[in-house]
Amino acid sequence: MRRLLLLYSAVLTCTVSLAQIKPAQSPFALQDTAKSAVPAKIQDLFSFPNLHKLPYYQHERKLQSIRKAAQAQDTAQWYPQLYQYVRNFGVQNFFKDNQLLWQLAKLEEAQGDTLAAVGLYKLVLKHYTDGMAAKMARKNLEQYQLEQKDDYVPLEYYYELVEYRKEIDTLRPPRGVYLNMGAGINSSSGDYGPSLSASNDVMLFTSKRNKLERGFKTYDNEDLMLSRNENGYWMDAIPLENINSPFNEGSACLSPDGATLYFSRCLAPDGFGSCDLYVAYRDDEGVWNTPANLGASINSPYWDSHPSLSPGGDTLYFSSDRLGGFGLSDIYYTFKDEQGNWVPVRNIGPTINTRGSEVSPFFHPKHQVLYFSSNGHLLNFGEYDIYKSYRKSALWDEPKNVGPLVNGSGSEFYFTIDANSQNLYYARSVENNMGNLDLYSFPLPMEAQPLATVNLKGTLVDSETGDPFSEGIVSVIDLDNGVEVAPKFLKKDGSFSFNLINNNNYLLIIQGEHFFRLEEIFFLAGDQEFNFETEAISSRLKFENLEFDNGKAELKTEMYGDLNKIADFLLDNPYVKLRIEGHTDSDGDPNLNLKLSQDRADAIKEYLITFGNIEEPRIEAIGYGSSRPIVEEVTDEDKMLNRRVEFNIVKE
Repeated sequence: MRRLLLLYSAVLTCTVSLAQIKPAQSPFALQDTAKSAVPAKIQDLFSFPNLHKLPYYQHERKLQSIRKAAQAQDTAQWYPQLYQYVRNFGVQNFFKDNQLLWQLAKLEEAQGDTLAAVGLYKLVLKHYTDGMAAKMARKNLEQYQLEQKDDYVPLEYYYELVEYRKEIDTLRPPRGVYLNMGAGINSSSGDYGPSLSASNDVMLFTSKRNKLERGFKTYDNEDLMLSRNENGYWMDAIPLENINSPFNEGSACLSPDGATLYFSRCLAPDGFGSCDLYVAYRDDEGVWNTPANLGASINSPYWDSHPSLSPGGDTLYFSSDRLGGFGLSDIYYTFKDEQGNWVPVRNIGPTINTRGSEVSPFFHPKHQVLYFSSNGHLLNFGEYDIYKSYRKSALWDEPKNVGPLVNGSGSEFYFTIDANSQNLYYARSVENNMGNLDLYSFPLPMEAQPLATVNLKGTLVDSETGDPFSEGIVSVIDLDNGVEVAPKFLKKDGSFSFNLINNNNYLLIIQGEHFFRLEEIFFLAGDQEFNFETEAISSRLKFENLEFDNGKAELKTEMYGDLNKIADFLLDNPYVKLRIEGHTDSDGDPNLNLKLSQDRADAIKEYLITFGNIEEPRIEAIGYGSSRPIVEEVTDEDKMLNRRVEFNIVKE
């Protein structure tokens, strides 16, 4: 049951059937091999050296040879020829020859290279969402249980239970809050595209507040605004002098030393397209000189915008909808040569770019992490989501969605992260009204943290049957820094996985309606795995420690642990009720035994209400005296078995 609440907070026709080829590794094999060091074969295959040379790679003789090997099911010939052909793909091949990607993925899978197979399956779906290859790729990926939207616990459930338990829980995750940056930054006309200086004390952003009058009409005019942070507060924004013009300026970024400004200007007479990239330099007196167009080697006859610099200031990333890309808009980059000149731009490649749109690149000011917005990647919570990708051995790693704590049902883009990775600044719309954007700050959750690269994984199985628990919620709480982590459901095989910041203390919690809550406090020092076993909860429970003294109904200290487990289970599962049943042996007066059993059941009920914070209507207490023995009483041991308290769980 998924309505659980959280405790804490490409075309080549072949007659051969690739569907019969079986994978050689388990889903965890992917995680085991996906380390920071990129395997040599992955580096070779996914480098695609023709991307910047040929729009489309075609070699008919080689294709004929591949077809012949495929028809004969001669894998020894088929695989190396197909591998080299795919490796030589140009941009257009990823769409036109999409099925070749799928065929190579199946061959990689058959050889046990899970990492290469999954990467190729993802390329299939990123660049052609229809057709047989895409359909089969989706099916092939199912076995690896990759992250999906439904893996995350809905946040309304999460926050509801955080609120529900706040009176008794002391270890709760912080609740991330969208903070509107206020009237000093935002206006009534739309504000977006924030960018911070390397020292985090200057913010540039785009605003439509300054209108432009032409004749009898008033037009929106995008300008760059500047705000300074003084003593932790952002001052009222002012126009950026010597930069703004009657044309539209926006999407600015500063060099690490703050002396060079890159931005976009649209519809200008010296432009090459609808929007171009410009540069301006600040003199010794702090005055910006006249901006200059970056030229035809960078700008195109189309739209070029959203510049972002690498920490060294020698690589410039931006977004463009120019012809020759993978999708509607792609991320491109240029870098400085030995003479300090920008080289002709290059497409960042098919791992980042998709058939959809990629915009708003942002390179972290301290780490080799590229963030961007996209509507074309496989895990998506809304329209445009924010993703992050790591630079590893000259390759971009598979982008990761930064999770539902940032990405909602609308669009998230135009963003920046401070150098300390504490806050995310970005534009949000009111009910997806893109004409009414405001700037917000938001505590950077774990999924978006640049250093969240260490893997925590585990499983939970039934200790009696060995079967996985496939229904439950897993939460992780950062005990050192209070960085919030989005909770997840257990997967079908009882597994879970999180990427966390190393060298921190964490609390791991697993809860569900079929087992008692598990907790584990641990220090993360490198990848770590927990494999838990626990008993399944039956509808009727009995605890060995709930043994009352003879003839008495007072609770004993040793009972509290089991009673607290029951209270936590009820708090974890608000739709469950409990019936407490008290029983005695046959010794003594039956009427007194009946009263004694009722008193014992009532004592437990009172404890759960008073100390467990359980609502009284959820608990029923009944004493049965000696009327319901479970064994015939011959020995003292038989009598001990009949003296018991049972808990009957009632699920609505």
